[in-house]
Amino acid sequence: MEGKPGKGKAASSDNAVREKLEEFGKSIVNEIYRGENPKFVTSVRSRSNVLYDPKGGYLHLGPAQEERNFINISQSRKFMQTVAIASKCSSFVKENLHTSIRGLFYQLKYSLGEDVDENIFSEQSESNPLIEDLESSLGVRREDLNLSADRKGFLAGNMRIIDKFGGEKLEIDASKQGRSGFPIPSDVDNGIEFVDVKAKYVLVVEKDAVWQRLNEDGFWKKENAILITPKGQASRGTRRMIRKLSDLGLPVYVFNDCDAWGWYIYWTIKTGSMNLAYLGKDMATPEARFLGVTMSDIEHYDFLGKLTMKASEVDIKRAQEMLSYPWINKHKEWVEELKKVLKTKTKLEQDTLQGPKLTFLGDYVREKIRNNEFLP
Repeated sequence: MEGKPGKGKAASSDNAVREKLEEFGKSIVNEIYRGENPKFVTSVRSRSNVLYDPKGGYLHLGPAQEERNFINISQSRKFMQTVAIASKCSSFVKENLHTSIRGLFYQLKYSLGEDVDENIFSEQSESNPLIEDLESSLGVRREDLNLSADRKGFLAGNMRIIDKFGGEKLEIDASKQGRSGFPIPSDVDNGIEFVDVKAKYVLVVEKDAVWQRLNEDGFWKKENAILITPKGQASRGTRRMIRKLSDLGLPVYVFNDCDAWGWYIYWTIKTGSMNLAYLGKDMATPEARFLGVTMSDIEHYDFLGKLTMKASEVDIKRAQEMLSYPWINKHKEWVEELKKVLKTKTKLEQDTLQGPKLTFLGDYVREKIRNNEFLP
């Protein structure tokens, strides 16, 4: 199947985001004029309010909300800081300028006044969670507020991308990016358009070194695939890219280590993370499948039995935790897989598949996909 081209527009247009920010400010000003306590409501982002949608297959926030108001000693500082962030982001959107969350912090790191020995922000650890409060309260993503993050993740494949940025319109051919691949931007919605995606599926490879090995072999050319590496944990931009490619009808296979981090990376891609549950399905790809590496592979490939590693305490603890998650333990295949880890106390890295020969990585992936051998 080839993905149908589609426009990569954000869930909220610039005008819609601007209007939401203006309404946020107007509501506070109007409350002040009426002599009322200015306030706003945001979702509770604690784990107790993180729910799993069995029908949609992703994590999301529950109905619990909390009110932030100014005339409350415990909330007044955060209230003021959140309003300052909203005001600054409003100017970014109006001016069509972007900065990082670090840049925002420095934009707001100044004194409240000559006679006040206090800054709006002292540490970035203060501003980061308040950006998330604003995202949740307004129903937008921080990328829509013109806040970017570090780029992390690369892509290669038969697809062309139109990138409208900085007053320019560039066409990028992801099949002609050489050994480096196309760096996935932190915002793949605003100003990004997929004009030509010709691929049968998406292969997400945890490690950059393994991605480079497959790229050198021309795996994506031979298999007509989109080859992505998140370089470890997938960034927001990479997760959105995977989600958008899945929306084009492309199957998504994830090729990770059989250990705590490999599992965590996979489930973050599949169901979203608890930390970003307020973004729900925008950051999740429930259709994704775990291609490997799995403990079951030891039964199919004799050489792997000699290349296992001792599972760490973190691996064991994570396996136990995963067995308690309803969105995981509902899959008997995952229950069996995790119990094998707990029983043998071993793990496998995807690098072990280079044992017989360097090109075996591609053979492994092809065989797994051909035989539909993957975990849900």
